[in-house]
Amino acid sequence: MIAASGLRWILTLMFAAPVGYGLWRLGRPATGLTGRVGHALHAAMGVLMIAMAWPWGMDLAVAPQVVLFTAGALWFVAASLIRPGEHSRTGAAKAAWPHALMMGAMAWMVAAMGTSGAMTGHGGGPGHGGHEGHAAGGSGLASMSLTGTGPSVASALLAVALTAIGLVWLARAFDLARAQAPLPAEGPVPTGADTTAALDPACHAMMALGMAVMFALFA
Repeated sequence: MIAASGLRWILTLMFAAPVGYGLWRLGRPATGLTGRVGHALHAAMGVLMIAMAWPWGMDLAVAPQVVLFTAGALWFVAASLIRPGEHSRTGAAKAAWPHALMMGAMAWMVAAMGTSGAMTGHGGGPGHGGHEGHAAGGSGLASMSLTGTGPSVASALLAVALTAIGLVWLARAFDLARAQAPLPAEGPVPTGADTTAALDPACHAMMALGMAVMFALFA
């Protein structure tokens, strides 16, 4: 749980953006099956990341979250190999690995926080009050930190990796936004004009950067 109220709200807004985008893409008829599953997984991850920042998120059980995120990581890997779409399998795998990493990182984080909470005698982690009462080893902004050098180092490394991924996605979003042709001041949008191309990497960037902050706080 995030102890600092201001940071808690900032992270909530950061995660709410990809949640809203994922739900919007789910409702679009043009979204294919693979895309729907991917957007549903990202939306679920955003909701659970928001929950992790608030006290009520402590009532969520650990095991279902670990199963969901592990399955999500495997899904992105498998989908890139089985249904690469218009990309080659190599290209699809390169595009999918950041998503798989984010899902796997979430599964690890939930499991590690649950173990840390259990070891300190504060319950079973998320869902059992595991984040509460463990501020002494944290940064002061989080109510709990990971116990042990190994998990803390792993959390810090994931924070660095997620920051890099987020910055790459953010740069891609800016590039796509600049590349979009100017729309007419009046009249219909030209056929084929993609006015939302930058939203996808922008929302992924917000998710990755928000996760990086969470991992850095819990390291």
